[in-house]
Amino acid sequence: MEPMKTKTLAEIYIKQGHLQEAYDILKDLAEKDPSNREIRQRLAELRNRLDVAHPSDPASPRSPPRSKEETLQILEGWLSNIQKRRKT
Repeated sequence: MEPMKTKTLAEIYIKQGHLQEAYDILKDLAEKDPSNREIRQRLAELRNRLDVAHPSDPASPRSPPRSKEETLQILEGWLSNIQKRRKT
């Protein structure tokens, strides 16, 4: 049985030195909730530590092309953030 993917589990993995496992969990969480700044920040930190190419970096040779679904998810996250900022 696969463990539940949570921020807490990712932090435990980080403390234990299992950075790739933590990165994978945070990546999944960021895809589900792209407006969560804390998760995105932690993911960026791990990306730097693991030297993983950012998928939005078009110059990166390791970045695979995005699917329409991935692009739509990112754009919906941006729209959600814009709408939240306009309300405040």
